[in-house]
Formats: sequence, structure tokens, C-alpha cells
Amino acid sequence: LSRGVFKDVAIHDETGFVIAGAGARLPQLITECVRRGLGGLEALAGIPASVGGSVIMNAGGAFGQTCDHVIRVHALDRAGREHAFDRTQIDFGYRRSRLNHLILTGVEFSLDQGDPDALRAELKRCMAYKKDTQPLASDSAGCVFKNPTLRQAIEGVGEAGQRVSAGMLIDRAGLKGERVGGAEVSGQHANFLVTREGASARDVIGLIGVITERVRETYGVELEREVVVWERTP
Repeated sequence: LSRGVFKDVAIHDETGFVIAGAGARLPQLITECVRRGLGGLEALAGIPASVGGSVIMNAGGAFGQTCDHVIRVHALDRAGREHAFDRTQIDFGYRRSRLNHLILTGVEFSLDQGDPDALRAELKRCMAYKKDTQPLASDSAGCVFKNPTLRQAIEGVGEAGQRVSAGMLIDRAGLKGERVGGAEVSGQHANFLVTREGASARDVIGLIGVITERVRETYGVELEREVVVWERTP
């Protein structure tokens, strides 16, 4: 999906209606929409995703999530049949869309008309926050774990039913700087694994295992991966 019509983008300035191929790059789409005075996607600044990928996992952060402005999704099933789903037909939730069984081909957004200068200022604010709190200059795949919902109260962490920061749990478990081979827990944000030259997928997966076990032992919390690990089957 990295070529041809799958990367095409059509932006209608008068209506705020945007049609983007699933292979279009999200950061470039955000920048172009802001330049044209269309707001909403700037909340996703700093997420290194394709448009389709951001929808599949409902990517987001402190300022919003992808589904906030999605109105329709186009996809193929595994038999090659075309489908279109309105927003109301999609079961979006925290870092999920339940569309993983499909191949997304395009997404329609409805954005808000606004002042380009104000939107650029908001985009810069979002990016400044990310740069201050996340290792954007390092090689990483973004946040590794979803923020868990506590099944029971943990003193100093949160109450039962509360969603808490995975990074906080990893940090408090003493894992900042923990390394397996060329993979390391970031000293800036513990939910990011950064890699050094020579790092392998085995290193990253091994470190994910170390983190999962330590947080389980320390807090009794089972962390769930946000990143997707592709495994070869026999």
C-alpha cells in the first residue's frame, strides 16, 4: 500500500472533508491539513504511522485519538471483496478498532475549519510536548505497552478500575536503562524501547519479556503490548 492510489490524498477546503489512502503518511497529512486551515488531526502530531495503521490501532495520545474525526473506512477482506464502514459501524476503543481482519485501503475524515496560524501553534505545542517527554530522536517503535486498567487498588499507583501509565509502572519497577543486547528501556520515557546499532528483533522481544515479568512481580499487573509482533508460523 506504499504506492499509487493507496498514497493519494484529496482535501476539500470548503467542507473539511478529507479522503486519504491507507498508505499515506500521517505526519504529512497532518501538516498539509494544518496548512490549509483544517483542524483535528494535529492532536496526532508525532505519531509515525500510515493513515491505515493509525486507524487499525486507533492511534492517539494525550491530545486525542484517530477515531475522533473518522467518518468512513474502506477495506478489502481476505477474499478481495470491497467493504465500506461508517463510523457508527466500527467498534473503536482504546488502541483498537477491531478491523484487524481486514486490509484497509482508504479513510475519510471530517475536519474542522480554523485559522491556519492558530492550528500551526497547536501543532507546535503538541510536538514540543512530545519532544520534552518522549525520545523522538532515538530509534524506537513508540509506546510498547498499552496503559493498563487496574483490577485492584495499588497504593501510590491508583484505584481499581483506573487506567494508569504503563511507563510509570515500568519506571517505578526500576527498569529505566535496562538492556537486552542492543535494546534499552529509554531513560526519558520508560514505555519506549530504544535501539542501538546491531540491535535485533530478538533483543527487543527479550526486553519486552523482562519488563512484563518485572511489572507482574512488582505490581501484579499484566502489561499488554501495544506494538504488534509478527511471528513466522511453521
